[in-house]
Amino acid sequence: MSSPIRVAILDDHQSIIDGYMFRLGQNQKTQVVATATFGQELDALLAANEIDVLILDVHVPISPDNPSPYPILHVIPKLLETYPRLTILVISMHNQPSLIKAVMDAGASGYILKDDQSTIQELGNVISAVAEGGIHLSQQAYQQLFKKMPKEAMLSGRQLEVLSLCAAYPDATTGEIADKLGVAHSTVRNFLSAAYLQLNVRSRASAVDKARHLGLITPPSVSEL
Repeated sequence: MSSPIRVAILDDHQSIIDGYMFRLGQNQKTQVVATATFGQELDALLAANEIDVLILDVHVPISPDNPSPYPILHVIPKLLETYPRLTILVISMHNQPSLIKAVMDAGASGYILKDDQSTIQELGNVISAVAEGGIHLSQQAYQQLFKKMPKEAMLSGRQLEVLSLCAAYPDATTGEIADKLGVAHSTVRNFLSAAYLQLNVRSRASAVDKARHLGLITPPSVSEL
């Protein structure tokens, strides 16, 4: 018998994690080896464990002290670069077509909606499929993905990555955002300037707010509203 698929879970609700663990525990092909509830825990988790498939929620706080959403549009490409054999499956309550497209463009191998009960019940089989190189979308996510989107939604993946980081670290300077991306400060300024023009706004805060409203990046947490 081949080794089970090693799964890690990042979700900020323990009850959700417990539900996934129950489903995957019924499937001999999968084994949950690590879980986390805050984004800042993910690097150490992946460094300490060999993971084949990462289940990732869209809206997870960075840390107990920072409720801002973990910038997954920035994180997913970096994880896939660091761990080339890693497969990322996103499971989220958010069904905005622009966000689904951005997540898939970032490199995720699937997007499942949390209210897609039939797919959640077959989670072990879905994980087996994506681990073997497949793509899986909830039917509603698939339909949303191919909706006609407003022209404002046509920001580049790099622009969305920058706005995602700006949302996660609202007090960071442009230089600090550039350091996180590993690019020149002027490059971030150029990305932001182009995003301002596309979104018809004049500030970083307004750009983040409008991108959230359009479903381009993760919405704010309840504590931020």
